[in-house]
Amino acid sequence: MRIINRTVLILSLVSLFADIASEMLYPVIPLYLEEIGFTVLWIGLLEGLANFTAGISKGYFGELSDRKGIRLPLVRTGYFLSAVSKPMMALFVYPLWIFFSRSLDRLGKGIRTAPRDALLSAQATKETKGRIFGFHRGMDTLGAAIGPAFTLIFLYFYPLHYKAVFYFAFLPGLISVLLLFVLKEKKSISRQRPGNFFSFFRYWKTASTRYKKLVTGLLLFALFNSSDFFLLLKTKEVTGSDNITIAAYVFYNLVFALTSYPLGVLADKLSFKKVLSSGFLLFAIVYGCFAVQPSVPVIFILFFIYGIYAAATEGVSKAWITNTADENNIATAIGFYTSGESVCSFLASVIAGGLWLWFGSFYTFGITAIISFCVLIYFLWAVK
Repeated sequence: MRIINRTVLILSLVSLFADIASEMLYPVIPLYLEEIGFTVLWIGLLEGLANFTAGISKGYFGELSDRKGIRLPLVRTGYFLSAVSKPMMALFVYPLWIFFSRSLDRLGKGIRTAPRDALLSAQATKETKGRIFGFHRGMDTLGAAIGPAFTLIFLYFYPLHYKAVFYFAFLPGLISVLLLFVLKEKKSISRQRPGNFFSFFRYWKTASTRYKKLVTGLLLFALFNSSDFFLLLKTKEVTGSDNITIAAYVFYNLVFALTSYPLGVLADKLSFKKVLSSGFLLFAIVYGCFAVQPSVPVIFILFFIYGIYAAATEGVSKAWITNTADENNIATAIGFYTSGESVCSFLASVIAGGLWLWFGSFYTFGITAIISFCVLIYFLWAVK
């Protein structure tokens, strides 16, 4: 049996093109927002609110996917909303419009995430989850390297033409939606039962002890893991260059993409716990170093380490979660976790923005490094 089958490959290509679209904008958004008058605190609030929107919706649509027995319609809808949101941010510069556009993009992510991950989980065995999620995350992140690379080249020839990038991002987003119509979904049994927008919270009562301990640690980490925007802002502050900032981000995503599958294989062979814990240690090192004023070469070294951290945690954590849940509740289990993660990220981004504004970036990065090290200790002690 092929580990990377047709469904996994198509879903991975969808994520690749969607992330080309998203990541064309990711390093530009904080620069664009600063240009139109957003402060660091407002940027943190915007990103936090956008993630909060995604978070609340991830749990609901994950539970809905399990309850109705559907995956692909939700996945298609989510990718479509994200695609159309890309050019919207460039149409007007009113704060409410910017918040709406960014939140629509994140809502799309919220709708698709849990059903898509449930589709991926269905293609794997417990012994191959790390590889499946690692391959998907690697392809996703390859798009996250291609997108900023395009932006870097474009801005080199057309400096400060941020709005044009938002319009260009619509094309790969549209391709990601069209690719989904290549897939067909097998009809599954609909498990109709009463539910509401917050009914996914009920899953915590029936979840396994392994799931609860794992998710508790992951959410504690997310509570202090603010948006990568702050790493980019710190890089811009040190270098004074948009191009170097975007280049560092491209480099990080390349490292992330190239190491995701190997680390997924390693997680399958060793254990999810060992690989994930190693990732947390690397994260603490990176944020501790960003707390001081790193030089340009050191910044690139830190982004290299940060790429390995991301590869060791993002796909691995979801693979681990699916192995602690019943097959009938995979999307709900992922949705519950990703909802909590996004709400925590909202708080983390607001806290980070406030700390930076009132006390300086040293406290933003330093406190995060300390807390992440504490989470590492929790994982080593409490999670099996």
